[in-house]
Amino acid sequence: MAMGNDSMDSIVKQLMDPNVVEFDVQLLDRMVAAAYDPVSPYRAEANKALMSLQESPDIWTKADTILERSQNPNSRFFALQVLDDVIKSRWKILPEAQRDGIKNYTVGKVIAMSSDESVMKSERVFISKLNLTLVEILKQEWPHNWPNFIPDLVGSSKTSEILCENNVQILKLLSEEVFDFARDQMVTKKVKKMKESLNGEFAKIYQLCEFILEHSQRPSLLRATLQTLQRFLTWIPLGFIFQTPLIDVLLNKFFVVPMFRNDALECLTEIGSLSQLDPEYDPLFQDLFSNFLQRLGNIFSPDINLAQAYENGTEEDCIFIQRLALFLSGFLKAHLEVLEKPNSQQSLIRGLIYLVRVSEVSDTEIFRICLEAWHMLAQNLYKSENQNAVLNLGSNGSQFAGESRNRKFMYGSVLTGVRQVIISKMAKPEEVLIVEDENGDIVRETTKDTDVIAQYKTMRETLVFLTHLNYEDTESIMLSKLTDQVDGTNWSWNNLNTLCWAIGSISGAMSEEEEKRFLVTVIKDLLGLCEQKRGKDNKAVIASNIMYVVGQYPRFLRAHWKFLKTVVNKLFEFMHESHPGVQDMACDTFLKIAMKCKRKFVTLQHEEQVPFICELVDKLPSIISDLEPHQVQAFYEAVGCMLSDKGPQVTIDRVQLLRKLMEMPNNTWRVIMEQANNNVETLVEPVTIKEIIKILKCNNRVCHTVGPLFTNQLETFFVEMLHVYKVYSERISQAVAQQGAIATQMSLVRTMRSAKKEVLRLLNTFIDKSGPPEADPRSIAQGFIPPVLDPILGDYQRNIAGARDPEVLVLFTTVIEKLKNNVVHEVPRIMDAVFECTLQMITANFEDFPEHRIRFFEFLRSINSHCFQALFNIPPEHQKLVVDSVVWAMKHTERNISETGLEILYELLMNVGRTPNVAQRFYQQFLLPLIQDVFAVMTDRLHKSGFKMHATLLRHMFHLVQMNQVTVPLFDPSTSAVGHSNPEFLKEHISQLLEKSFVTLTKSQITNFVQGAFDLQMDLPGFKIHLRDFLIQLKEFSVEDNSGLFQEETDQAFQRREEETRAQRTAVPGILKPSEIDDDL
Repeated sequence: MAMGNDSMDSIVKQLMDPNVVEFDVQLLDRMVAAAYDPVSPYRAEANKALMSLQESPDIWTKADTILERSQNPNSRFFALQVLDDVIKSRWKILPEAQRDGIKNYTVGKVIAMSSDESVMKSERVFISKLNLTLVEILKQEWPHNWPNFIPDLVGSSKTSEILCENNVQILKLLSEEVFDFARDQMVTKKVKKMKESLNGEFAKIYQLCEFILEHSQRPSLLRATLQTLQRFLTWIPLGFIFQTPLIDVLLNKFFVVPMFRNDALECLTEIGSLSQLDPEYDPLFQDLFSNFLQRLGNIFSPDINLAQAYENGTEEDCIFIQRLALFLSGFLKAHLEVLEKPNSQQSLIRGLIYLVRVSEVSDTEIFRICLEAWHMLAQNLYKSENQNAVLNLGSNGSQFAGESRNRKFMYGSVLTGVRQVIISKMAKPEEVLIVEDENGDIVRETTKDTDVIAQYKTMRETLVFLTHLNYEDTESIMLSKLTDQVDGTNWSWNNLNTLCWAIGSISGAMSEEEEKRFLVTVIKDLLGLCEQKRGKDNKAVIASNIMYVVGQYPRFLRAHWKFLKTVVNKLFEFMHESHPGVQDMACDTFLKIAMKCKRKFVTLQHEEQVPFICELVDKLPSIISDLEPHQVQAFYEAVGCMLSDKGPQVTIDRVQLLRKLMEMPNNTWRVIMEQANNNVETLVEPVTIKEIIKILKCNNRVCHTVGPLFTNQLETFFVEMLHVYKVYSERISQAVAQQGAIATQMSLVRTMRSAKKEVLRLLNTFIDKSGPPEADPRSIAQGFIPPVLDPILGDYQRNIAGARDPEVLVLFTTVIEKLKNNVVHEVPRIMDAVFECTLQMITANFEDFPEHRIRFFEFLRSINSHCFQALFNIPPEHQKLVVDSVVWAMKHTERNISETGLEILYELLMNVGRTPNVAQRFYQQFLLPLIQDVFAVMTDRLHKSGFKMHATLLRHMFHLVQMNQVTVPLFDPSTSAVGHSNPEFLKEHISQLLEKSFVTLTKSQITNFVQGAFDLQMDLPGFKIHLRDFLIQLKEFSVEDNSGLFQEETDQAFQRREEETRAQRTAVPGILKPSEIDDDL
């Protein structure tokens, strides 16, 4: 709709003009129509005007007029949004009459709209939003100011089924808000009070649900009631579930009717998943499971081909099978021990057979649900057997062993079915690079699917437990499937892949003798299959599976040199195979085997003339002749890994072999240097630069694995490498001087910068991996550091911002962290070169130079941690810059930078506290601004994840002052009363700061917070709760996600679980992948 000549600003002024008696709803409708019309020329302007109108403090007083008179649905939603905003942010400061007015209007509107069936249908979305507005009011007013809400709602529900249906929806929303979403939107006491009230009133709510389920004939009301009941079942008193006819009604009245089956099953799933209850409830769960299976048997038998039925079923059928998976999985996880009792064992096995059928369905989400149950069962049985094996050493051992055998026997047929399903559905491991695309072609994988990787991990662990429980059954299934592949009975890429992925996943789960027998058959069959099959795609698939399987069994390879040698030579063959992905996987597998079996290659083996590495280095040019540069680099890394072994059995000349290994890149380097000596211009030819980059990358990979031994190699070209760095620096500077900043985008300049970066990366790796005897810190600090300072630091400081490499910051961070006090005298020079110029680059905004940002603060943290005293050997203006840069970091919107800033500040304050000669001067200059800055960051809503450090810093700084450790005045003594102390001043200062910043806070709220914040008896956890409750009060019930305030607890819980899981996994042979085990020999 055209807006005429009126500007949007004038419309907003007209709408909010206090002299206009009647609000112009039609004018608002026109503005909203323009804002939502994608082709309106006024759309952007109208949107801006709407936002301006929404921020008007009195617009909420027009909400009822808009809701009653507007003809535009979006205008009405706008009015509800305005109401929501005032309820969430200003409710407590509104006069009581206005609060009652909003409350009464909203209730009246809800009742009016939900009492008319035609309105309910046509305005369903709007009524849902209106219900949410009512719940927002409830969160403010109920129960203290609105004690009759639940009785009134229940009473009105019995007057009309249509009204009742909406009332049930309101109860569902209320339950969700209080029990699911409350933690990060309401203060702790408020949540507790609302939960107590909802629990106390539940008898009335239950009676209403029971009345509806018993008497109503209205399908939509019955479904709404079942859905609401499902939300309640997670928290209601157990008596309402087990001492009422609820389970019987759900199972025998609603589950048997297709229309209600899925909603009833959701309720039964909630009940079945209840755990850690008193033993008196065990028989009730046994009866529930048994009766459920009887009803399920009337729908389909456990022998049905459920995968086919799922493929051909309706959407409701598919939902039913997914919810059935949730029911069976949840019930078994919660009540396995109860169902194992003799009187319910038959039902248990029948239920598990149903779950096997559900597991066969071709749906990733359904299989994931089933997999969780199988993982739990297999782990439970393994633990039981393992504990009994330990107990078997005692007097009652035979009794426990008998019980364990009986359990395994009871589950035998079910577990065979589970093994079959998991092997046939095995997810792709991360190491496999060759996949079948959507067109059926074999290609190299381009992206990692994290969901598939996570599923593989769970499937792998489950199969390891199942193998421990009966390795003969697992082996029999796998070898049978392998025979089907070899003889062509069941040949397909997918079948071979899933089988080999499963074979690779059980590495370590068999004894060495069993593993040897099994693997000899597998590897021989796979190598035979590779010779037998024709076609590049077939060979690529078989090759990838051979490489994956052998890469997973380093224990077998270490014990059988001939097999290891055959496998490595086969990998060398695959390195000449041009199919996409095969060469990559061959190099990756060779690297993996080199890491796990390195000693076998560097020591003399039976019937061999020399250690294998000597032959390998001699043949190296022909082996790598068809490889791409990145594959060559992986190969060099693998050989470097072998050379890193310096155990007592290793008698080879490692220095000589390293020299021989590096002959090819060294010869190429020598030729380039000779040409440069004759004509330096050859160094800046693109082909030469690219060759230098390849040589440096190759050296970097070798350095990474051989460690300190690399000193011998670096010495051969260190000076020349710095000369190359200097030449490229000068050429880049010349290009910038002649053509300006645009020169950094030129192809040649970018290539030269890449070469410089590789020099920096190689130096960084060398220093990081340095150590005695070849490269001790003192000799590195004296021999390698001084020559690099001028070419690298001088170039960094002189260059324009766009030509400075963040790798310089990484290099000097490593120098300080690794060499520590050996370079403390160089720190002022390093800081002088990089500090101020980098700070100017990164403080202009929050977006430019992102890599420099994080690297700069890591550099600063390394100085603060390892060379703190050096910070006070720099000029005072630079000391202020250090503090300013830390403050700037913690205000950054990038989480890793803001958290690094907070950590640096905390370490800085700790170091200052331990250094009396600088402490008081530091406190006087920086403490007050730092407190204000931390407060500003904590309350800006953008840095919730940093709450733990905000609280830690504030408590530390408050306590410094309260404990009189700050002896210099933080205030101006000339303008303060005699005897005025730092603690008194700081409390007043914080109170005034909060009063100005948050006008909705009352004086009593501010006083209570400040007194608590300075309480020396309050420990850190108590201080965090005090601070968190205060923050939630500032924006109580905000729609924002405040879960970041609880990040520390979440992280700690996660870390505890990870540590426990790691300990449990380490105890089970085969659970850790070979790459996760530190047994590299």
